[in-house]
Amino acid sequence: MGLKVCKFGGTSMASGHIILSAASIIESDAERRYVVVSAPGKRFSGDIKVTDLLYKCSDEFEAGDIAAFKETFEKIRVRFMNIEAEIGKDLNIKAGLDEAENEILSGAGRDYCASRGEFLAAKIMAAVLGVPFVDATEFVRFKADGGLDEKTFELGAEVLAKYPRAVIPGFYGLGVDGKVKTFSRGGGDISGSIVARSVMASLYENWTDVSGFYACDPRIVNSPKCMPEISYQELRELSYMGANVLHSESIFPVRSAGIPIRICNTFRPEDAGTYIVKSAKRKVSDNIVTGIAGKKGFTAITLEKSLMNAEVGFVGKVLSVIEKHGISFEHLPSGIDSMSLVIDNEFLKDGILQTLLEEFTAAVQPDRLYTHENIALVATVGHGMTKNVGTSARLFKAISEAGINVNMIDQGSSELDIIVGVENEDCADCIRAIYKEFFN
Repeated sequence: MGLKVCKFGGTSMASGHIILSAASIIESDAERRYVVVSAPGKRFSGDIKVTDLLYKCSDEFEAGDIAAFKETFEKIRVRFMNIEAEIGKDLNIKAGLDEAENEILSGAGRDYCASRGEFLAAKIMAAVLGVPFVDATEFVRFKADGGLDEKTFELGAEVLAKYPRAVIPGFYGLGVDGKVKTFSRGGGDISGSIVARSVMASLYENWTDVSGFYACDPRIVNSPKCMPEISYQELRELSYMGANVLHSESIFPVRSAGIPIRICNTFRPEDAGTYIVKSAKRKVSDNIVTGIAGKKGFTAITLEKSLMNAEVGFVGKVLSVIEKHGISFEHLPSGIDSMSLVIDNEFLKDGILQTLLEEFTAAVQPDRLYTHENIALVATVGHGMTKNVGTSARLFKAISEAGINVNMIDQGSSELDIIVGVENEDCADCIRAIYKEFFN
């Protein structure tokens, strides 16, 4: 098939035994030449991810509690030393841990601290495979605004061309200040996509603890359908709305190059997985809906004003208020004399909501201004929805029969998805009702 890039997530790096299994997967296919890894994740329910421990270390250091920092870092040290013992060979991991601890104590910064899980995990995987370790700081570059610098791909091609095989840590790169900078949580998926684009891979394999992309969360619906193939756009919609198999931004580097992604299960490598492609080749009749995902914790702010549609600049004035506070909105449903801003509650803490209401009033003098808090957004996604008459009717009939009240409806112009706003406590029941209608 050609050159492949593999990314192994936290559960695939959780212990020495699992790392050895991952190494066997890599070595079973000579086309798997570049490997990106995450920091060790949870080994069992109640366990703590290494990255969470590292963030805790950073918080303790910044608070000046060096004793607590030392205690937490010791847990990280024990975790990595146990991994080395399980692998059964000297990987010189102690030296790496000592260096990381000293750099953090010297003020290397929060992002540097958070990145050391990936750094050390990649060192281990490189030693196990007997291939070079290439630090992500050699080619992954961020812009001043925190976005990925496009020169990353050119640098990546140049750097990785020197190595027929390599292991690269995910989750971080280099900021404009020359210091380590991390992506948002789960950003190791983006790193894998960057490497795939840099080497123009024929396939980007993302190895995790599930056998593909399910039509909805298995914790909500028992044994949901595993989709053999979905499109980049469908993945983006579902991932953003809470389907956490793959980071929602990981498609962008590979999409422009047309590189497919395959979701694979480290613990069931024989499973076919899910392919994520530019345009899924499916029978529309068989796949009206691709998936359903939900996300809780939103507030809808509604402004009503007579002749709003005739008031030039009305929407601009409203949006300038949230821009001033560095707030983004999720959706903007509107009518001729009304509009609603759906905003993540994370932006509305510490009195910010009340401040926004006061500033909206001053900016546009609405006739009525009110909020609906604790909303969950449920997205029903699928390319087949655009070509099937009655999809919306079926969806709302299913929700109604489940006794769920819909507070908001939003459908994009692409008709790829229908998003409904329901009460937080109705989120899971709403997903179950929609799944039952379209998949059972």
